[in-house]
Amino acid sequence: MFKSEKQKIRVIFASIIILTIIAGLIDFGQCYNKYRSAFPEMKEIPFRLGLDLLGGTHLVYQADTSQVPAQDRMSSVEGVRDVIERRVNVFGVAEPNIQTSKTGEDYRIIVELAGVKDVNEAIKMIGETPLLEFKEENSEMKELTPEQEQEMDSYNKEANKKANEALSKVLKGENFIETAQNYNEDIESKDGELGWINKNSGYLEIFDQAEKLAVGKIYNRLITTDKGFDIIKLEDKRTQKEEGSLAFDKQEVKASHLLICYEGVDNCENKLSKEDAHTKIEEIKSQATAQNFSQLAKTNSTGPSADKGGDLGWFTREAMVEEFASTAFSIAVGEVSDVVETQFGFHLIYKQNERNLYEYKISRIFIKKKTKEDIVGPADAWQNTDLTGKDLKRSSVQFNPNDNSPEIKLEFNNEGKDFFAEITERNVGKPVAIFLDGFPISIPTVNEPIKSGDAVISGKFNIKEAKLLAQRLNAGALPIPIKLINQQTVGASLGQESVAKSLKAGMIGLILVALFMILIYRLPGVLAVISLAIYGLLILAIFKLWPVTLTLSGLAGFILSVGMAVDANVLIFSRFKEELRDSKPISKAIDEAFRRAWPSIRDGNVSTLLTCFVLINFTTSIVKGFAITLSLGVLLSMFSAIVITKVLMQLVITERFENKKWLLGIKK
Repeated sequence: MFKSEKQKIRVIFASIIILTIIAGLIDFGQCYNKYRSAFPEMKEIPFRLGLDLLGGTHLVYQADTSQVPAQDRMSSVEGVRDVIERRVNVFGVAEPNIQTSKTGEDYRIIVELAGVKDVNEAIKMIGETPLLEFKEENSEMKELTPEQEQEMDSYNKEANKKANEALSKVLKGENFIETAQNYNEDIESKDGELGWINKNSGYLEIFDQAEKLAVGKIYNRLITTDKGFDIIKLEDKRTQKEEGSLAFDKQEVKASHLLICYEGVDNCENKLSKEDAHTKIEEIKSQATAQNFSQLAKTNSTGPSADKGGDLGWFTREAMVEEFASTAFSIAVGEVSDVVETQFGFHLIYKQNERNLYEYKISRIFIKKKTKEDIVGPADAWQNTDLTGKDLKRSSVQFNPNDNSPEIKLEFNNEGKDFFAEITERNVGKPVAIFLDGFPISIPTVNEPIKSGDAVISGKFNIKEAKLLAQRLNAGALPIPIKLINQQTVGASLGQESVAKSLKAGMIGLILVALFMILIYRLPGVLAVISLAIYGLLILAIFKLWPVTLTLSGLAGFILSVGMAVDANVLIFSRFKEELRDSKPISKAIDEAFRRAWPSIRDGNVSTLLTCFVLINFTTSIVKGFAITLSLGVLLSMFSAIVITKVLMQLVITERFENKKWLLGIKK
């Protein structure tokens, strides 16, 4: 691959420089944006600080799952966690950290509320049992008077006139942002900067038109919705990134699949055993090609898409179960996969095409329309029924037999069955809303009366959305009492003092370590300090991107990992000096130093990583934070010592130092 060893070293060095620049931009994005001038803007990512650094309240709740079937307990606790998160968000807490844990048979919910002032109000709100309600349209909803109707029509005509006036101005060349400041009625983006949107951002009408525009162009018509009129300009366009990734473009795949299910799988009418099903699909795999896949699927597949030759159309990674999606997105276009096993059986996947998903930076002028709800009030739109969460046995995710799309199955008890039958009979063709804690989580339309006690909510769900809705329904269907068992409060001033002291201690420690390395090892010591500086930039960038919640114990883990990185350098440099004393050439001495020091570095770091693994899996959050930052630091410190330090030594310490070995720490 490389023509020479020198070329290889230069390429690695260039890669390290690029990586360091990226890490620096992530770490100091705010400073970069302040002085960037004509360069592109960098997204500013803040550190996620724990309560002991930021201040706030730490609450631990015990969940009583004794009345919930064993197989549903974890899902129900997750549902309660989701309810608590929604309540906390309403309370106005910035970046709450809410997680579940299981110790033995005990289920706990840990709530960290940063910057909360009224702790008692938060505890009161969190401690209430989730309330699930089924509501129907209010048949007695107050109708508008003729005067109110005329008022609404007049208002909307003026709004349309105002929107057309603004559109005319921007199409004639007037500054879009200045026009937005004069006309825009969107409170959240008064300056007209809507920002980046994608398919899932909730602006589908705007997204559909943005796809048709060239960058810098204005859509030449009003986009009319129930809420009002939109005028949009496409400022920029970029490929969407996978969640939590800076490197991978988000994609859609078009594929077909062939499914062989077996006895025991839900909704499988096939009488094959699992072994026979696997044998059969292996036989089909040996025959399958891109040309005959559709026919093989029609003939053999037990999946709902068999009639269409197994065609699934376009889908994103989140729309499919993990095993299926992982294979579909990794194989090449035109390729038939190996056998993939999921909860539905054995699959073969034929990948027909793939494409990137894009997101668009939009400037927007929004002119609001007046609706009936604005006049009579949205609270009057729905009325309670006799059906509540106590009548719902459980909900679960299943797949539509016609198009394989995810949907949510509802199972009611005997009393709930009768209530639901009455509700659906009088609301055919109308919506029935499901409210959790006073907020609508789903508003499906009734297609026909349902008297069996089993209902299905279908729609354009992906797997993630369907699971979340089922989880929320179960939170209200299987009410789990929660009890506050621990409360700790940390003042913001104490947190700031802790940060200041930690930074001071860390800086003093790093300076002392740098001086020690330079005094003892001289030029290699200087290179080690540079390597450690790069290591610091990289690990801080990882902490931001992960994101890792930094606590005092986490900072201690980070500082300890710096010590581990220094330790590796000490082993390498000591070995390097020994090789030089044996009169070996400098280049040979560098290679031998790293080769012979590696076993000691590897064993020491692996033992530390094993300890971190135990701490992460079997300890509380404070110790866990220490273990997480230490393990990340140890992994990166090995890269720093073995790759970065070695490349710097190979570039800087050459044969010209043969007669200047005092610079390498060797006495005459």
